[in-house]
This record gives sequence, C-alpha cells and structure tokens, in this order.
Amino acid sequence: MTESAQLQTGQRHWVLIACMLAMFMAAIEVTIVATAMPTIIAELGGFSQFGWVFSIYLLTQAVSVPLYGRLADMWGRKKMLFIGTAIFLIGSILCGFAHSMTWLILFRAFQGLGAGAIMPLSSTIVADIYSPRERASVQGWLSSVWGVAAIIGPLTGAWLVEHFSWPVIFWVNLPIGVISMLMLARWLPAHQQDEKPQPLNLAGSAWLMLCVSALLIALLQAELLRYWLLPFVALSLFAGWQLKRHEQRAEAPLFPMIIWRSRLIIAGNAGNLIIGAAMMGISAFLPTWIQGITGGTPLAAGSALAMMSIGWPLASTLSGRLMLHTSYRFTAQLGALLLIAGSALLLLLQTGSSIYQSGLTAFVIGTGMGMTSTTFLVSVQNHADYDIRGICTASIMFSRMIGSAIGTALMGAVLNINLAWRLPHAQDPVQQIMSEETRKALPADTLHQMVQGIAVSLHWVFVVALLIAALSLWVAWLMPRQRPEHAE
Repeated sequence: MTESAQLQTGQRHWVLIACMLAMFMAAIEVTIVATAMPTIIAELGGFSQFGWVFSIYLLTQAVSVPLYGRLADMWGRKKMLFIGTAIFLIGSILCGFAHSMTWLILFRAFQGLGAGAIMPLSSTIVADIYSPRERASVQGWLSSVWGVAAIIGPLTGAWLVEHFSWPVIFWVNLPIGVISMLMLARWLPAHQQDEKPQPLNLAGSAWLMLCVSALLIALLQAELLRYWLLPFVALSLFAGWQLKRHEQRAEAPLFPMIIWRSRLIIAGNAGNLIIGAAMMGISAFLPTWIQGITGGTPLAAGSALAMMSIGWPLASTLSGRLMLHTSYRFTAQLGALLLIAGSALLLLLQTGSSIYQSGLTAFVIGTGMGMTSTTFLVSVQNHADYDIRGICTASIMFSRMIGSAIGTALMGAVLNINLAWRLPHAQDPVQQIMSEETRKALPADTLHQMVQGIAVSLHWVFVVALLIAALSLWVAWLMPRQRPEHAE
C-alpha cells in the first residue's frame, strides 16, 4: 500500500483541506512578518541586519526543498511533511522568544529548514490522491492559498502587532499547523515500503547545500558583498561540479537520471525559473514606482500588488479547465503571452499614471504567472511516476526560488547601474524619494530631476523583466500537445 492508494471522496477532501492549511501557514509567514518588522526593529534593534531576517529564511528553505522532495520519495510524504512541519512550528515558537536580532535570524534559519518541506510535499500529496485529470483543477485551489495569504497577511500582521505583542505573529502558526497535522494523521494513509529503504545520500546533500547556499548568498547579498561575491560564485560552481560528478556514480542520487533525460521535466523547471525571475520585476519594483515616482502611499502600492495575487489563482483555476479541453502547450503559450503583455504594460507606466493602471498591470502579470506555473507543475506531476514525483515537484518549486533570487540580483544591478549613470551625485536617490519627509524637504527642481532619473532607470528594469518574460513563450513551446490523462 502507498500514499497514492485510492481514498474515499470525503477523505480526499479532508486531506486537501489539511494540505491547504499547511500551505497557508507557510505562505502567510512572509507577508505577516514583513508588516511587523518595524515594530520588531524598534524593540530588538539591529536595523543593519534587517535584510537577513528574510534572506536567511529563503536560504535555508531553498536548500532544504530538494532534500525533502527526495526523502519523501524514499521514506514517505506523510512522515517527511510531519518532520518539516514540526521543525517549522518549533522555529516559530523560538522566533517569538528571540531577545536580539541575531537570535531572531538564527531562529528564522531553523524555521526555514522546516518550511522547505511544507510547499512541495503538500502539493505532492495532493497530486498522489487525485488523478492526472483532476490535478489540473485541484491546483487552482492550492494556488488560491497564495492569493488569500497575500491579501490578509499584511492586515492580520498589523492587527496582531497593534493589539498584542510582536511574538504573536509567529505563534499564530501553531494552531494552524497542529490542526493540519491532526487532519493528515487521521485521513492520509501511511507509506509502507515493500523493499529495503534507500540510504540517505549524505555526500550529495552536502554538495547541494554548499552549492545553493553559496549561490544564494552571492545573489541576495550582491550589493553588500560587491567584488567579494566572486569567491561565493566560484564556490557554488565548484560545489555544483562536484555534485554532478557524485550524482553520476551515486547508488541513490538526489536527482534521478530520468529528470535530466525528460524534456518535459526540464522545460517545467526552466519555466518556473523564468517565472520566478520575471515575478521580481513587479514584486520588488512596482511598489517602488508607485511610492517613489507617483508619490503613492504604501497602502496604494500594496493594493496594486494584491491584484497580482488575485489574478494568479483565478488564472490557475481557469488553466486547469483549459488544459482539459486544449493541451499543455496551448495553455502554457496563452499564459506566456499574458505574462509578456503584462510586462509590456509596465513600460507604459508614466509619472502621472493612476493606481488603477498599476493594478491592471499587476493583474495581467498575475494571470500569466498563474496560468503558466500551474501548467508546468501539472504536466510534470502527471509525467512523473510515484517514486520520483516528490523530487520532481520539489525541483519545480526550487527552480522558482532560484529564479526569484537571480531576478532580484539582475534587476537590482540594472537599477543601480542606471542610477549611477543618470544621478551620479545623488546619495541613495530611491531612499530619498521614498521617505515622505525627505521628499518634501527636497527643492522642486532637484526632486523633479531625481524622479525623472529614477523613472527612466526603473523602465530599464522593466525592459529586463519583459525580456525574461519573453523566454517563457519558448519554454511553453516545449510543452507537449496533449491533455491531462484521464487515469494514472
């Protein structure tokens, strides 16, 4: 008996709800913490370490995602999800007790190690209990979790900080996580292996962690490290080369060779790498445009960005139905065209553009991302056998994380180069126009010159985002002209 054993309809619905709760817990963590960070800094200090609160969480999460995916294939989804969720909840408790920024960063690293299991394994479990035809529709429900979390996360974080103390934003995870685990313990069958379990590939795991850690540190801290990022890049390349050599002769490789031989799986990972990179063009820089160029409020920036979170699950649900009547390739190509169109709309933003235009742009980009990401994920899950579905699902999410880090570093570099060229004498111009007090204190001519220079610089960032989005059309062409199968 395996975890993919047929469950009664009622049981499957409860398992789906449990997985959605687990995903919601991990999804809301980012937005709810971001809202509370000013309060946390005011109490703990350590503003210079502010970025590491988020970077270390992303780093440990990204490193652990492929490891959990492979272990889930070998030792069972349920067991590994329970282990990851337990680590995440313990990390959440410890974060609430942090008495300095250094301890908070350490506990966030531990929390991230658990978060690496939640997203990929929840999605894998849902793929196990639903047929290939059903997965196309169910993925829309899973994607809606992100939209809900992105909208209510900041509001919940602000309310909790105002009425309670900041540790509550971490402890609110506990009831959600416990309820999810109890539901899975009740309704999800346990994995029973018929053969001797494979040993953990410790050497491969070590090389993978070293490779990914060095790469992400170089990308996420590029501006701080400057030329010192080169040793990290070299270390990442060396560790990646050693990982490749080890995997070729390992008895139980972390990434089975079928992953590298399948055009569809490679295309799915490449597509999510592109989506992750393109997403940063709007997530990181559209709020900067709204607040810095048009003089909008943080609420206006958040409202516009929320439109992407609304478009994503709507398009994800639509793509599930579209795949059943057309093909993987058609659905992915339509999503790619929407992503390209939305990225092109970024270039139409002007200094006098309204919040509605920004929101429409974000919505179109969200629909493109929702349609393409769901198609790539469903096609890979339907193509992968049960014994490698965990690592294949994890690799898809891992690729999106790496893409986000690459996109952030690349577009950040483009912005900084343009600012240094256009505003050579300005000291941190973006920070000056983002601060309401500093903005009002600037002379009118200086403010106009600064806004124009930053606007042109951001337009070049949006050009890069458009070029990245255009690559998604090529990847979509690699998708097969077939529909999700009717049965496994």
